[in-house]
Amino acid sequence: MKNSKTRPTDSELEVLTELWDKGPLTVRQVNEELSMKKGAVGYTTTLKIMQIMIGKGLLGRDDTKRTHVYFPLVKEKDTRNVLIKKFLDAAFEGSAKKLMMQLLGNQHTSKKELEEIKNYIKEIEGGKND
Repeated sequence: MKNSKTRPTDSELEVLTELWDKGPLTVRQVNEELSMKKGAVGYTTTLKIMQIMIGKGLLGRDDTKRTHVYFPLVKEKDTRNVLIKKFLDAAFEGSAKKLMMQLLGNQHTSKKELEEIKNYIKEIEGGKND
């Protein structure tokens, strides 16, 4: 799929997140959600972003009804994997270890989070997580 390697911009990722979380929405609905989270966002700005996303193959549109409904054409997990890989390669020479050391060294990680991380690593080592 052509769009599986497309890296969305920050604004496009915000739109995708709304659609992944809530399902298909109109431009107005996406705009309202973004405005609640970020403050006022212009309707025409949201519309333009979503039109560009259609061109990139990130969104589809059902225009069988009077109000067009938009939906993601990319999966959340696939998109996040593309973003992480690009970031990992650019900032950490592709090293997951360097990334984790930076994350754990620069932020206050709660004991609960550390325990969850340890459990996740155990799952991966045991082959339970594909």
